[in-house]
Amino acid sequence: MATKRDYYEVLGCTKSADAKELKSAYRKLAMKYHPDRNPDDAEAEAKFKELNEAYSILSDDDKRAAYDRMGHSAFGQGGAGGAGGFQDFGDIFSQIFGQGGGGFADMFGGGGRGQQRSVRGADLRYEMEIELEEAYVGKDLQIKVPISEDCHDCDGSGAAPGAEVETCSQCGGAGKVRTQQGFFTMERPCPRCGGQGEYVSDPCRTCDGTSQVRVETELDVNIPAGVEDGTRIRLTGQGDAAPKAAGPRGQRGDLYIFVSIRPHDLFERDGANLFCRAPVPMTCAALGGEIELPTIDGGRTKVKIPQGSQTGRRMRLRGKGMSVLRSAQRGDMYVELMVETPSQLNAKQRELLEEFRKAGGDEDCSPQSSGFLNKAKRFWEELTD
Repeated sequence: MATKRDYYEVLGCTKSADAKELKSAYRKLAMKYHPDRNPDDAEAEAKFKELNEAYSILSDDDKRAAYDRMGHSAFGQGGAGGAGGFQDFGDIFSQIFGQGGGGFADMFGGGGRGQQRSVRGADLRYEMEIELEEAYVGKDLQIKVPISEDCHDCDGSGAAPGAEVETCSQCGGAGKVRTQQGFFTMERPCPRCGGQGEYVSDPCRTCDGTSQVRVETELDVNIPAGVEDGTRIRLTGQGDAAPKAAGPRGQRGDLYIFVSIRPHDLFERDGANLFCRAPVPMTCAALGGEIELPTIDGGRTKVKIPQGSQTGRRMRLRGKGMSVLRSAQRGDMYVELMVETPSQLNAKQRELLEEFRKAGGDEDCSPQSSGFLNKAKRFWEELTD
């Protein structure tokens, strides 16, 4: 088995090197031997792994002290793994290149097994309200969305012209600080630099040092016919931009449009079906006839009213409902009849209705005259027999 190289030798530093020197040396060599820059190069890959192992020890004050005292034997046969395990590659890159890895760092997941993932900008949410008629036919429209983009004045660096990015003096560029509580050592993000390991002494005036600004952007949106209330439409890559520090692996977030449909004055919707109530004159309900109703497509349709129709009777009009999403089909329209009793009668109408009542033998308006009680009595007698 080959003898492990001295960690300081791997980084090209002396034992007196401070955290800033170690970090600078690691950054330079990591970029040089990274697998993306050396595809199918086994030697470069081995050096890259050796480099990460060395820095994972020397960047940790406790592990570095143990290594300085006992060398590789301080960590057993497994190299850096015997003292709690060296950090996976993704953690190391997060310290060096910024939050989320920043470019090459995001090649590595939490287990250090080399799975690739990208740094993404934030996803955005946009609320949209449309009419029921628009949901029926679909709609193409333009919307304005405030989206984060790299600041043009500082080119996404967050620094004012001529300003320098400085290593944080509190954490020495590690991005983390440790505090001792009894037997336990607690590690947390550095409060001064926010876990970045560095800060800008003179931030950009335009973006306040955040490296990004909000820009109102116009986007074309297609609302498909048949869309339902609460539908979510995803526009891939139309969200916030990833920070420029993410490099070539930075990807934009997505934009999610949530569609709500305003209540309609006439129709109620259930899936692809529509429901409405239609007033029917008393004479039309008694004698039969025909009424005309509006439809969701802007047209009108005639509905035949059977003789003797009562309030609550439901009529079904096939194919007169909503469009079905991603289909040429349409739902049905259900019409509930509401028989209207005239509230104001002229003398002739009253006279005719009086004759109608006498002809039917129902001069008395009580339930007894309509035979209701006799029918109810017979119903219960049949039920108990």
